[in-house]
Amino acid sequence: MNMDVIDHYDLVVVGSGPAGFAAAMRGVDFGKKVAIVEAKNIGGAGVFNGALTSKTMWELSSDYAVASAVDRGYRASHLSVDYSEVKKTVIQAAKNKQYQMMSQIETFSLNNKITEAGSLTLIRGVARFKDAHNILIDLSDRNVCQQISGDYFIIATGSRPRSHPLLSTDGVRIVNSDQLLNLKKFPERMLIVGSGIIGCEFATIFSNFNQTEVHLLDRAHRVIPFEDNDVSDFVSDGLEGNGVHIHHTANFRTVRKKADALDVVLDYDDGHSRVIEVDVILVSIGRVPNTDQLCLDNINITPSARGYLDINTECALDDFNKCHIFAAGDVTGHKALYCVAEEQGRHIVEAIWGNVAYPLDYSHLPTLMFFKPELASVGLNECQLRARKIPYRVGYYSNALVNRAIAMQNTRGFVKIMISDDGKNRIVGMRAGGPQASAFITSIAYLINQDLTVEDVLRNTHPHPSVTEGIQECLRLLMGMSIYKPQVFPDEIMVRHWQPEE
Repeated sequence: MNMDVIDHYDLVVVGSGPAGFAAAMRGVDFGKKVAIVEAKNIGGAGVFNGALTSKTMWELSSDYAVASAVDRGYRASHLSVDYSEVKKTVIQAAKNKQYQMMSQIETFSLNNKITEAGSLTLIRGVARFKDAHNILIDLSDRNVCQQISGDYFIIATGSRPRSHPLLSTDGVRIVNSDQLLNLKKFPERMLIVGSGIIGCEFATIFSNFNQTEVHLLDRAHRVIPFEDNDVSDFVSDGLEGNGVHIHHTANFRTVRKKADALDVVLDYDDGHSRVIEVDVILVSIGRVPNTDQLCLDNINITPSARGYLDINTECALDDFNKCHIFAAGDVTGHKALYCVAEEQGRHIVEAIWGNVAYPLDYSHLPTLMFFKPELASVGLNECQLRARKIPYRVGYYSNALVNRAIAMQNTRGFVKIMISDDGKNRIVGMRAGGPQASAFITSIAYLINQDLTVEDVLRNTHPHPSVTEGIQECLRLLMGMSIYKPQVFPDEIMVRHWQPEE
C-alpha cells in the first residue's frame, strides 16, 4: 500500500457525526486548520441510520395514521402506502442534510477559502492511531494509506447497533436499525427484540402504517423501564392501542428459519413458552461504541469494560493540562443523545483554545421519545428523587382538560411536573406526553437550569389556546390554585407529596 505525503493540522476530528461536525466547525471559528476523517456516511448516525432517518419515518407514519383515521368526521378513500416510496423519502431527507454539510465543508476547504476563518478538509477513510500525534487513514477510494499529524485529536466515531448473543443479523430477515432500509416491502409480521426507546419507536412507526402485525419483546415487566411506572404504562397503553402485541417478561430462546417465515420461541417468567411466526426480526437492544478500529493501544488508551472512553470535565482522555486527545459523543458513555454529542464537540474546541463560556452539565438533559403520542422528559423522575431522598411534590394534569388538545381531538397526553417539597418549590423534573410535547419540553429544561421556583414561573401567562396551558395549570395545581380541581376530575388531575423517612 502506497503512502501519501504527511499533512499537518491544528485539529483532527475522527468522525463526522453531531459531535465531530460541531467540533470541526468550532475549530473553523477559531481560525484553525481542521481535518475531518469519515469512514462511512457524512453526518454519522445522526443523519443516516439514526436520528434523522428514524424521525423521518416516524413523521411519515404519523401522517399516514392521521390520514387513515375514521373518527374525525372524514374518511380518506383508497389510501395506500408503499415501503419503497417511504424509503425514497427517508433517504432523500438524509441526503438533504448531507449535502448541507458537504456544502459547508467545500466552502471552508483549503481550495476555496472565502473568509479569513479556518479551513476544513474532509478525508474519507478508516483512521487508526500510529502514535500520539499521527493517524493512518486507509482511504476509501484508492489503495493508499494516508498519514496525517495533528496538534489535537477528537475521537467522535459514534456507535453501532449492539449484536444479540443468540441472533445473527443477515440484513434480510433478521435486521438491526442500520439495516431496516434494506427491506423491500412492509413485512406482514415483525418481532422487535428490545423495548427501550429505539425498539418502542420502531414499534410505533410500523404499527402507525398498519401494514405489519408488530410484536414487541419486553424482557422486563414494562417498557421504558428507566421511567416511572405511570409513564411506562402510558407508553405501553399507547403501543397496545396502536395494535402492538407486547410480550412482557419474555425471553428470546431461539429462531427456526423456514423457507417463507421464521418461528420464534419465547420463554416467559411464569414458566410457559410460546412459538410465534414472523417474517422479520428487528434486533434493538442498544448500541456499542465504535472504538475497535482505532488502535488505541498505540496511544496507551484503554477503553472501559463496556468499550467506552473515560473522559474528564473537558472531555480529555487524560489530565487536560497535558492531554491533546479528546473524545465526544456516543464513545464517551454519556447519554447517547444528539444534543450531548454536539455540546461535547463544541466544548472541547472551546476548552482547547481558551474560550469556554460554561461547563458541561449532564444533569438536566431533555429527551424526546417518538411514540404515539410523543413523550418528552427532562430532569429527575420520581424514582430518581426517592433514590436521592429528595422530598418532592408531583402534579399530573391531563390533556383531556386542555382546550387546544380538545380542539385537535388529540387529548391523549399529560403534563407531570415534580417540584422540591422543601419550602423552595424549585422545579426539578417534568414528563410530558401528547401532541407538541417535544416542542415545549425545552422551556422546562430552561426553568430547571435557571433554578426557578413555581412562583417565578407563574408570573408568565401562556397564550390561549395552546397545549402549553397544561404546564401552567399543572404548576397552579401544585400550588393549590388550579382552575379545574382534582376533587372533580380525579382521573385527569392528581397531586401528591413524598418525604423520605427519617
